[in-house]
Amino acid sequence: MLVPGHWDGLRFTMPSLMLFTAALLSSWAQLLTDASSWWSLALNPVQRPEMFIIGAQPVCSQLPGLSPGQRKLCQLYQEHMSYIGEGAKTGIRECQHQFRQRRWNCSTVDNTSVFGRVMQIGSRETAFTYAVSAAGVVNAISRACREGELSTCGCSRTARPKDLPRDWLWGGCGDNVEYGYRFAKEFVDAREREKNFVKGSEEQGRALMNLQNNEAGRRAVYKMADVACKCHGVSGSCSLKTCWLQLAEFRKVGDRLKEKYDSAAAVRITRQGKLELANSRFNQPTPEDLVYVDPSPDYCLRNETTGSLGTQGRLCNKTSEGTDGCELMCCGRGYDRFKSVQVERCHCRFHWCCFVRCKKCTEIVDQYVCK
Repeated sequence: MLVPGHWDGLRFTMPSLMLFTAALLSSWAQLLTDASSWWSLALNPVQRPEMFIIGAQPVCSQLPGLSPGQRKLCQLYQEHMSYIGEGAKTGIRECQHQFRQRRWNCSTVDNTSVFGRVMQIGSRETAFTYAVSAAGVVNAISRACREGELSTCGCSRTARPKDLPRDWLWGGCGDNVEYGYRFAKEFVDAREREKNFVKGSEEQGRALMNLQNNEAGRRAVYKMADVACKCHGVSGSCSLKTCWLQLAEFRKVGDRLKEKYDSAAAVRITRQGKLELANSRFNQPTPEDLVYVDPSPDYCLRNETTGSLGTQGRLCNKTSEGTDGCELMCCGRGYDRFKSVQVERCHCRFHWCCFVRCKKCTEIVDQYVCK
C-alpha cells in the first residue's frame, strides 16, 4: 500500500524531498548540457558586439550548447563568437556535401544537439563531423583576422618561404592561420579537456577520440594553406610579384578529410588511459588521421535509440552501383518511381554588349525514392 510520503517503504521528509528534487533537476540539466553542442551556434544567430544593448543580458549566457570553459572564452572573446558560428555552418555544409550520396547524409535534426543522438556513437561519421567542424572554425577565424574583424589578431605573420624567388615580395595581408589554429584548439577542445574521466573508461576513450579528430580537422586547414601571388608591372608584364599566405578552398579541405574518413582507424582505450589500434596489423594513426571507437550503424531504418533517420523517402540513382544507387541507398527495400518536371536554362545566346539571354526548357524526368 502506498502512503503519502512513502515510496516503496522510503519516507521522504520535506527537506529530503527538496534535496531529491534538486538532484533530479541537476541531473536533467546535465543531460541537456551533454546533449547540446557548440555546433548550435551555426543554427542560432550570434549577435555581433556592436549590436549589444547596454544593460542587456550578456550574450554568452544566452548562447546554447557552450560548456563552462567555452562560456568563459566567449566572455573573453565575444567578437569571435559570430565567426565560430560561421565556421560551424561552413563545416555542416561541407559535411552535407561530402555525404549527400550516402545513407547518412549529415542531416541536422534540431537547433540544440544539431545532429541528434547519432553523435553519441563514436563512429566514422562522428569522427568526420568533429574534424570538419573544427576545420570550419580555423577557416573562419583565420579569415576574420585578415579582414580586420577581430581586435586580437591581424594579417598573417608567417615567415617568408625559403623557396620563394628572391625578387618576389613577401607581404600583402595573408590569412592568419596560426592564430585561427590556436584559437580553434582552445575553444573547440575545451569541452573534452575540462572534464575529469576515470582512466581507461569508455567516456575517456570517446573524449580522446574527439580530441584526435578535432586536431585532424585543424591540421587539414593549416597544412593546406599555401602561397598566393599577385603580379605587378607595366601592361601586366608581371615583372614583380607580391605573395602572401592564403587558405585553401574549403571544398579541398572537405575532400582531404573525406579521404581520411575512408581510411579512418578503429581504436580502443587502454587501462593506462591511451588510445591504441583495435587491430595492431594496421599503421599507427598520425595526428592528421581520423579515428573511431564504435562501428557505424547501417542507417537503413529510422531508429530513435541510435538517432538514425533511415533512408525512406530518399532520392536514389537507379543506374548507379555506388552508394547513391537504389540498391544500396534503399537497403534492399525497393523503390518507387515518380515523374517530375525540371526547368533548365537552354538555347543561351551572347548579346553585344554584354549579357547572355537564355530560354527556359522543361523536361519530364523519372526519379526514384526509397520505400
